[in-house]
Amino acid sequence: MFSLLFKRKPPLDEASLLWLFDVFGWSLRNFSPAVFYQQIRLVLPTNEFFPGKVDSVQGMAELVFDRVAEYAGMAHWPWQVVEQSHCHLEAVMPPVGAAQGFPGARRLMPVDGQAMPVVYDGRHIGNPEALIAGFAHRLGQYLGYTAKEPPPGGVENWSQATEVLAVYLGFGLMFANSAFVFPPGGCSSCGTSVSREGALSQWDYTYALAIFSVLKGVPPRQVCPHLKKSLRGYFQRCVADVNSRKQLLQHLQGMVDRDDQNLVVDRAQA
Repeated sequence: MFSLLFKRKPPLDEASLLWLFDVFGWSLRNFSPAVFYQQIRLVLPTNEFFPGKVDSVQGMAELVFDRVAEYAGMAHWPWQVVEQSHCHLEAVMPPVGAAQGFPGARRLMPVDGQAMPVVYDGRHIGNPEALIAGFAHRLGQYLGYTAKEPPPGGVENWSQATEVLAVYLGFGLMFANSAFVFPPGGCSSCGTSVSREGALSQWDYTYALAIFSVLKGVPPRQVCPHLKKSLRGYFQRCVADVNSRKQLLQHLQGMVDRDDQNLVVDRAQA
């Protein structure tokens, strides 16, 4: 009786957190587990991860995007960075055979000579985490187009699933820190500096970040200093909850196919 009385409530409702696990499973089934386990890392909002500075808005956007694409394992795809107010380009699908790759992967040729446009909001230049999250989501959308199956919940959950895919690519801190929130007693137009309107809540992103951290073996002490203060305690609860779900974790940890196992061994021996 007492064990039930004092049992800690899960950080999210059960349906939401199980869906987040499902999206990670979908990601591992449809994209390279070897790239995830061997190359993808937790991207931090620091000068070490995003060095350099340029004077123009476009130049800064391109500088940041180049790093985002590199960390996502998609730097070899053909990209064109475009500010949204000047974008009149039609959507371009990824080239045939497009996939994540390790550094040095063969550069992909544009479809019909047209690079894939990556649109950004110029107002986010002053909010680097929102800019990075926006770029990461767009990469998640393009990568999602190459999946062999629809995401959990179907295509109607496309925006939500591809934002979780961006967390899977290592950008969870940016999503949790920049998720749109209303100030207490206020509205979206008064008094808040967090300006990126996401498809999910900061609580969802933080739980997805916890799944990523546990799978990648990233301890909370490396995450919390870069997470906004209001989410640090919640993140630790999420990590504890993720670790308690042994069967779900083992399922994800076992998702390395034979080709990827060989790639992991080859890289370990190199």
